[in-house]
Amino acid sequence: MIPGEGIGGNVAEWSRLLSELAQERGAELNRYGFLLCGDRAEAADLVQEALVRVFSRPRRAWELGEAEAYVRRTMLNRYLDLHRRRTRWIRALPRLVSSEPAADHSTDVLHRVDLMDALRGLSPRQRACVVLRYYEDMSTAGIAARLGCGEGTVKRHLSDALARLGAQLRPPQHHVAEERLET
Repeated sequence: MIPGEGIGGNVAEWSRLLSELAQERGAELNRYGFLLCGDRAEAADLVQEALVRVFSRPRRAWELGEAEAYVRRTMLNRYLDLHRRRTRWIRALPRLVSSEPAADHSTDVLHRVDLMDALRGLSPRQRACVVLRYYEDMSTAGIAARLGCGEGTVKRHLSDALARLGAQLRPPQHHVAEERLET
């Protein structure tokens, strides 16, 4: 490619698109990243890495919506890649260091679990499916195309994720019999 070429040979247009995307959709991209990873700093890193990856090599002419979709796809791929890498390290860690016996965390069960904690408990694919379905409002066919898997797989991930979220987010059961004993 000849320097100065890229979206129709106009680097200024490419730069304008990047600025417009960052200004108009930056907050939304950060929210999307936060829903994927559950951490604001990591979400900001996802956005930055995706923007660098997408805009470091100019492609054909894009509209704002097309560029945003490509950045979101890049963020999703990067999130899944990072999770796979972390999972490998977590599996290898016990072999690298001796582990102390785990402390008793039974009292933690009594604490209320919020949505972000519940989302963190999902597998990366389940979490991606939930975010794409309920935040991006995508159909199962759209999610399947985005993740490169079958619709049945997406439905299974959503079903498993919703069952898990439902169990974690369900309010504690209040037993009338216990109340009578205490009064």
